[in-house]
Amino acid sequence: MGKIVSAAATSHTFGVADGVEAQAQRIFDGIDRIGQAIQASKPDVILIATSDHLVNFSLDFQIPLAVGISDEWCPYGDLGVPRQPFPGHRAFATELVAFAATKDFDLVAVENVKPDHGLAMPNAIINRGMNVPVVPIYINTVMTPAPTCARSFALGKAVRAFVETSRPARERVAVLATGGLSHWICLPDSGRVNAKWDRELIERVVTGRGAELADLSFDEIIKDGGNGGLEMATWAFMAGTTGASVGEQVYYEEMAAWWTGMGGVLMHLDGA
Repeated sequence: MGKIVSAAATSHTFGVADGVEAQAQRIFDGIDRIGQAIQASKPDVILIATSDHLVNFSLDFQIPLAVGISDEWCPYGDLGVPRQPFPGHRAFATELVAFAATKDFDLVAVENVKPDHGLAMPNAIINRGMNVPVVPIYINTVMTPAPTCARSFALGKAVRAFVETSRPARERVAVLATGGLSHWICLPDSGRVNAKWDRELIERVVTGRGAELADLSFDEIIKDGGNGGLEMATWAFMAGTTGASVGEQVYYEEMAAWWTGMGGVLMHLDGA
């Protein structure tokens, strides 16, 4: 059986550093530290849960849950992310789709996608050398209705079962959630950051109460974390893969200049 050897979550936006150089550097350093821990766990594959920002999925084809299947990915290139190809893991992704179907998840398999900043930016920092194969897990929170945190948490549990029961012995898997924290997009509150809400959610995750993210409703998230806060569904997915594991806050910045709360956590997995 395989094993999840590292798990983490991080915001995935980068903005202009002018005037906020110190904060921007702390964010970069935090994501880099998460990357060092993931690399130290020596994964054979990294699962990255993210939301597409209407780059590959349009409102004409609203796909809530999808898995990227390819031997190689080339970033879309937004937010200045280099268009440097990096490997995929076709066999892992294909088998995951089939396994998920037995757990009441009809995941859409997608091949011809170009990962946008939601995946490509953190991957460029964390997956140094771009040598670890990546399987994208798309939890599309820009769709209506978006997948709930409860559904995403359950998907995380299914992925953990897949790794532990259906993958080759000694296969090492890393899980990374990207997105959040609070931010309002194209709404009257655009530019607002709710640091109190951000920190409360981070505290739940790092104290082993990540399952509580599954209780977050759409209305609660929109009210306290904005429509961009719906990306916390990816954190709920990560929590589903780690059970009651505890962790640590690696960084948090109330990044008003970027219109978002920026944060990252690293989980401490037993026996990893």
